[in-house]
Amino acid sequence: MKTLILNIKNMVCPRCILVVQNELEELGALIYTIRLGYVAIQVPDNLSKEKIASRLNSYGFELIEDKEEILMERIKLGIQHYIEILEKSTKELMLSDFLSHEIGKNYNFISKHFSKNEGTTIETYYINKRVDRVKELIKYDELNLSEMAVKLRYSSVHYLSSQFKRVTGLSVSKYKEV
Repeated sequence: MKTLILNIKNMVCPRCILVVQNELEELGALIYTIRLGYVAIQVPDNLSKEKIASRLNSYGFELIEDKEEILMERIKLGIQHYIEILEKSTKELMLSDFLSHEIGKNYNFISKHFSKNEGTTIETYYINKRVDRVKELIKYDELNLSEMAVKLRYSSVHYLSSQFKRVTGLSVSKYKEV
């Protein structure tokens, strides 16, 4: 048996964790730790990383080994986690502080590397992800715009609407029609 640490791209939700866990267990792996983008496992000596990669690729996941790419994935997952926490918590927490704590690195370092590798700023990426979440909530049709603004910590419905239009090119009402 050998121990492997795998960094996995495109794990974005709890179902992804379940799929990866099921596939790894089916391959004979013993899972120590699994979370979005990361798994620590013990595998039989005859199970190669290539076989694991092939199996996970069939579900749209990708093993990543490049340190910069791993950092980028951790930042993106950190932003996603931050949005989830925003929706559930009443505490005020700045994105920069959250990412620094989550990743264990200085925010200036994180921000510089993200911009260099992604061609956009963390703030722009975060705004786009927050608007993506608004789109999801619109599709569920369970909350009105005011409730969405509160849930996602927008300062006002007007601010949510203007940011939504700036990112998508559509007003919220036009988006609902599409």
